[in-house]
Amino acid sequence: MAALGKVYLVGAGPGAADLITVRGARLLAEADVVLYDALVTPEMLALCARAEKISVGKRSGQRSTAQTLINEQLVECAKKHELVVRLKGGDPMLFGRADEELRALELEGIEVEVVPGITTAVAAAAATKQPLTKRGLARSVAFFTSSTAPDEPDHPALPETDTLVQYMGGREAAATAERLLAEGRRPDLPVVVVENCSRADERILRLTLLELARGLEPGHGPVLVMMGEALAKREHQA
Repeated sequence: MAALGKVYLVGAGPGAADLITVRGARLLAEADVVLYDALVTPEMLALCARAEKISVGKRSGQRSTAQTLINEQLVECAKKHELVVRLKGGDPMLFGRADEELRALELEGIEVEVVPGITTAVAAAAATKQPLTKRGLARSVAFFTSSTAPDEPDHPALPETDTLVQYMGGREAAATAERLLAEGRRPDLPVVVVENCSRADERILRLTLLELARGLEPGHGPVLVMMGEALAKREHQA
């Protein structure tokens, strides 16, 4: 029986190719095959010069490769190749379906390693120069998404923290804002929306919770919504 290859779950970061880790970039250059998400940019794929590239794109609300098929592809690739990279947007361990892929590989006895990436919330805070925590004002942060599994409630309880960061929040953000207002949050609570974080077409929008409840215009890329007192502009910010 042929030896099994090793699989690396690599975080691509928020989008810009130069925000991937040094280790991640090295593995892309050495990989025999790379299975990559829809949000991975052409500039990032240019780092995989020698690898076979397989798109397994997953985009909310769009046709995408089923997770079970991705798991099967990872196993099959590890049986044929020595170094396999599963390239994921952001960090594999946060909203990255890593648990399912780890289980599938471990079940087959395939060695797997996780290489972290910069998650979009941290990159968005950097892009807006808006820390998610602030001494004396915001001591806790919650990352959440409204996307749910088929057996989960459509509207799980919102986290009770000082700063809320909603991933994949484009279509769901207005409903979140309405729920927060109903729970007694201030209508003028600061909100910052970042679309296509770290990319050339990045877009930043500042508004209030009440304005967010009225809805966002449809965007052209992944949207992250940050809400909380810590998001208020500093005096010198334009």
